[in-house]
Amino acid sequence: MAAYKDARLHIIVTYVNNLLRSINSDGAPPMRAETEASCTETSSKQAVRQTFGRAAANYAVSSTHVGGPDLEAMLLAAGLSGRHPGRLLDIGTGAGHTAFAFADRIAQVEALDLTQEMLDQVESGARQRGLTNVHCQLGDAEALPYPDASFDFVTSRLCAHHFHDARAFVGEAARVLRPGGTFLLEDSMAPEDAGLDTFFNAFELLRDPSHVRNYSRSQWQGMLSEEGFSCEILGEWMLEQDFEAWTRRIRTSEPGVAQLQFLFETAHADTREAFAIATEPDGVVSIGIPSALIRAWAR
Repeated sequence: MAAYKDARLHIIVTYVNNLLRSINSDGAPPMRAETEASCTETSSKQAVRQTFGRAAANYAVSSTHVGGPDLEAMLLAAGLSGRHPGRLLDIGTGAGHTAFAFADRIAQVEALDLTQEMLDQVESGARQRGLTNVHCQLGDAEALPYPDASFDFVTSRLCAHHFHDARAFVGEAARVLRPGGTFLLEDSMAPEDAGLDTFFNAFELLRDPSHVRNYSRSQWQGMLSEEGFSCEILGEWMLEQDFEAWTRRIRTSEPGVAQLQFLFETAHADTREAFAIATEPDGVVSIGIPSALIRAWAR
């Protein structure tokens, strides 16, 4: 294997592997504690803007984001027949694929993102599709620029793991939803097992320095309940990712790619199975990203 170009990443991988061998399964290890304590809200959001600003065009054509079983399930979960006269807010819209999918089913779609380059992709994509009811808004998921009770639906797909304050995000979704409104949250979600949770968040951070936290289904359910939502899990998927495309899309550094290869190739058999890690003699071929869809109702 190629020599490591960043000794610090080597240390991270070694630490994670050792931790996974010794972890107490009764509680999640405080792997993120030091990072979260030292990472300010401003620096976290700057990292998101920088990372996704330079990778925005890649997400416009990413097969994982353009469609898939999770997006189809979101459309079904909304229960929209015909064209609903209301409003939908897509938080962390990225290149706009979820917004586009709903635009034919509801009168007005607000596509909100923290990164202007992503919204540029949404505007371009909406023009190409002839969609005139998609409005772009630069904004923060944790401080939405909308009055209370503004939307009938709120969606968020494959982005909540980048939010600095997930509880604030859930609270804002509750605030802007009208009574009885529907919140559809789909994201990569950590396994309930503490060791697998650690492994998942470790490799996500190696791939993408702007990653904050993949929460588990039970953690999301807890946050939603605290903000007054009733919720249910509608589906779970293992989103298969071609390793090369997965790292190229976010422009993972060369040392980061090498460390990911090492982490996956040396993972325990149970971990390899949990994340559908497929390898060949010359490296990692693909991995699986566990994800789930939660539907929540504003009380």
